[in-house]
Amino acid sequence: MVKAINRREALLLAAGGLAACSAPNVLADESRSLHRLAQAKGMRFGTAVGMGQAGTLTGAFGDPDYRALIERECGILVHENALKWYVLRPDADTYFYDPADRLVDFASEQNMAVRGHTLLWNREEYSPAWVNNYNFGSRPGAEAERLVVDHVRAIVARYRGRITSWDVINETIDPSTGRLRETSLTRHLGENIIDIAYHATREADPDGEIVYNDYMSWEAGHETHQEGVLRLLEGMVERGVPIDALGVQSHIGSGNYDTSVGFDTARDDHWRGFLDQVTGLGLDLAITEFDVHDKNLPYDIESRDQAVAELARRYLDLMFSYPQTRDVLVWGLSDRYSWLQNVWPRSDGAAKRPTPYDADFRAKPLRAAIAAAFEAAAPRG
Repeated sequence: MVKAINRREALLLAAGGLAACSAPNVLADESRSLHRLAQAKGMRFGTAVGMGQAGTLTGAFGDPDYRALIERECGILVHENALKWYVLRPDADTYFYDPADRLVDFASEQNMAVRGHTLLWNREEYSPAWVNNYNFGSRPGAEAERLVVDHVRAIVARYRGRITSWDVINETIDPSTGRLRETSLTRHLGENIIDIAYHATREADPDGEIVYNDYMSWEAGHETHQEGVLRLLEGMVERGVPIDALGVQSHIGSGNYDTSVGFDTARDDHWRGFLDQVTGLGLDLAITEFDVHDKNLPYDIESRDQAVAELARRYLDLMFSYPQTRDVLVWGLSDRYSWLQNVWPRSDGAAKRPTPYDADFRAKPLRAAIAAAFEAAAPRG
């Protein structure tokens, strides 16, 4: 008689490759989850989690199989969108905490850490209309500062001690110019917005990790963006602005563009030079949004998955060679819920495969590559 297996056991079999012939060398033992492998080296592994629309649990978090996968593999979580202004603050007077609270509560129940993403996404196209159209009155600089400080204090006070790492500002450098993006806030505050937001965060949470997060990439063509981020960090350190780490988003692969970009256009030496300068400032590194965009790879799944895994291993080995890299978060564990399914479509219309697990929660070679990179990494001090 064949013994029936439950949902959790099925997930473990899938993670071990027994349910997916395309996932060789993926570890089946639950004690050897990706987070356990990371922990053995003084690191952490986790994922972003989508909470659905208006806290209705229609997103990834609402899928019990996906939550079980998170429980098995992760030790640290981050909200995909629930802490961003356009979700959290529908208007100037309202804070909508429900979806963010649900993930923080879940993480607490599972004894997982949480990153806070993001206190300020300084891009006008991702700001709610009320911010872009805000009447800053007769003293616009003072009012803009009040708006930023009040927001930071409210969020950090609510989650202090439960969220232990903060992306204070996200993507404020324009990759085409290397300069601060112009928004309704920077038009009145200029570069002072950096000092204001970071000092407010440190005052509200003296013990939390404080991070600047951006997508300057290791691929060729991102030199201006890298230089702009480096200038930003250098200025912060020189002025004594509190900052502990650079969040390196790590959306690698085909490049996230509307135009066609090759799959592997990495420049390892140039990227190392950038990371050397960042760590030379005394800053740590965090891989905050890792996935591998397969937009321009062939349709064949076996060869596509293998190419994704090989590029991921090359990138992770490079990043892990820096002992300052301790946190690794993927921007989704399963292809079913990857943000890349909805943007920059493949020319053949095929679903993308940028995450460690496929749409049916079967482990892929990318999962094996991440596991192998952790195993090969030197222990952190």
